[in-house]
Amino acid sequence: MKSPGSWTVEGLFAERPQALELFNVVRTYVESMGAVRVEAAKTQVSFGAKRKFAWVWLPQRWTRKRPENCIVLTFAAGRPIEHEKIVEAVEPRPGRWTHHIIIEKESDVDEDVRGWLREAYAFGQSKNAPRS
Repeated sequence: MKSPGSWTVEGLFAERPQALELFNVVRTYVESMGAVRVEAAKTQVSFGAKRKFAWVWLPQRWTRKRPENCIVLTFAAGRPIEHEKIVEAVEPRPGRWTHHIIIEKESDVDEDVRGWLREAYAFGQSKNAPRS
């Protein structure tokens, strides 16, 4: 069994090469915004600068009947965002909203999603953002 700190992006996506391709689309965009830490864990990959602001994970297909080769992109914001692409938004802490989007194809990472990622990056850089 792996211990924390020994997880890798490649390991997380080992049996899901199409999901890895989608992850890399998100990663490339996120890294284009500035200095970003990419941290793999057992079930997800997080992106952080001053604070973590976005995560990619593989959905549990058997519980929610998600498409086989999709990823879930989660991002933080200081406000709730309502949009048909957002499948869920929750406020785990006052002033910190997390939003979940299903990404099934490269074109799903469109201008709306890129805009929310820019907002999440700025939110994560804010000294007033609640810690993740």
